[in-house]
Amino acid sequence: MRRKKKHEQEAVGISRGGLSTKIHAAVDALGNPVRFILTGGQASECGQANALIEGFAAAYVLADKGDDSDQFMAVIQAQDAEPVIPPRRNRKEPRAYDKTLYKERNLVERLFQKLKQFRRVATRYERLARNYMAMLYLASAIIWLN
Repeated sequence: MRRKKKHEQEAVGISRGGLSTKIHAAVDALGNPVRFILTGGQASECGQANALIEGFAAAYVLADKGDDSDQFMAVIQAQDAEPVIPPRRNRKEPRAYDKTLYKERNLVERLFQKLKQFRRVATRYERLARNYMAMLYLASAIIWLN
């Protein structure tokens, strides 16, 4: 059994800019946060996409090009939802998607702008992943109340 290194346990990744953390977020139709997942900064987004939508009943799942994979599309369709994800440029058979509905994906970007207003979240003062996640939840509660 492989033991995780300390920076892997604490959701800190090594990238070109140094140590970083990536926040993966799911939001509801109003842009309120419903789920967060922390990974190291070098982790890909599509690796966490299944975990973000697991357990939610949605009519549509909006995501960016980074989440475009056949496996993720199958998971979305198995949940009786419609994927609204633009196809990657290198897809042999581009898939159609609702461009008007895709514009609503900016709600996720707005959430991250709101989270950046909380200094402790923006600069990650907490060393432990559980403490940083607690700050994300606290900031999310304030966002939900506004």
